[in-house]
Amino acid sequence: MADNNNGFNKLNKYTAIIIMIVAVFFVAFLSLFIGSSNMSAVDTISALCGNGSPAHSRIIWNIRIPRILAAIVAGGGLSMSGLIMQTNLNNPMASPSTLGVSNAAVFGANLSIIAFAGGFFSTGNNLSSYTAGMNPYATSLMAFVFATISILLILGLCRLRSFHPGVVVLAGIAIGSIWTAATTILQFYATDVGISAAVIWNFGDLGRATYRTDLIMFIVVFAGLISFMIMSWYFNALLSGDAVAKSLGINVDILRFISMFLASVITAVCVSFLGIIGFVGIICPHVTKKILGYDHRITVPVSALSGSFLLLTADTLSRSLGNGSALPVGAITSLIGAPFFLSIIFGKKGSTK
Repeated sequence: MADNNNGFNKLNKYTAIIIMIVAVFFVAFLSLFIGSSNMSAVDTISALCGNGSPAHSRIIWNIRIPRILAAIVAGGGLSMSGLIMQTNLNNPMASPSTLGVSNAAVFGANLSIIAFAGGFFSTGNNLSSYTAGMNPYATSLMAFVFATISILLILGLCRLRSFHPGVVVLAGIAIGSIWTAATTILQFYATDVGISAAVIWNFGDLGRATYRTDLIMFIVVFAGLISFMIMSWYFNALLSGDAVAKSLGINVDILRFISMFLASVITAVCVSFLGIIGFVGIICPHVTKKILGYDHRITVPVSALSGSFLLLTADTLSRSLGNGSALPVGAITSLIGAPFFLSIIFGKKGSTK
């Protein structure tokens, strides 16, 4: 099958990967010096070298570095998932939220926080009962479980009508609406403190990241990256249409099921730990394809790197604009992504081909 180089030869494409790697490392290093603690550059460098004060060392090693790693891993995972969904659904506006994964994760987290106080049967209208009972891993686990249930439900329904892209999108919208309605009903009966805790969780926030959560996300995202790279030739064939892919011996339904499931699991893991971070899965794959073409051997890694770059940049902005506290990074990505989303809708070229 002919490779759509879009004016770029292999050297230029591999150069793009190197440029993106350098850009990600540059923004990651820059973000080490930005925060609400008013640390100077000398204080930051001293803490990095192990010569800083205990307070500064805790800020750098226990707060800033874990959230930087979370931005790199989650941004890459969400962007890569968006690319695979756009390819499978032949829709430039497809994203990890297309299948209702985020809606289901929100319901699971809300159920854990409101009904079980973050993992324990100790509810009430006293903030201390929530802070004492909160178990972030239980909340993340509930979010992941419901997101996975939603994935399996949607993909199972699509198996009944084959994997036509339109069926997947409509099923995702319908199931996502059900989860949203269930979350609304749950919040209606929640106490004031319970609903506040649930709403705060919904904000995309990298500040809750730890080395352990970063490691879990990295394992899942890296496994997905390797899997998508292995399947890149199949995705390239799918771009030419189902008929062409089938003529090459590809089982299109199985390919869609496996790749959509993997992309959704990556999204579920990231969202369950960090909350809702929108538009990363739309902006980065779209820009990558516009610049480098549609060869998934290149667009998969570059989309991942561009997602890391975008989320790192958004997090850096959220910490520099927060005036003493970091703004929810999900709000920053939405502010960036919403105009971009509208430009796709009203642009002259709204096709992935």
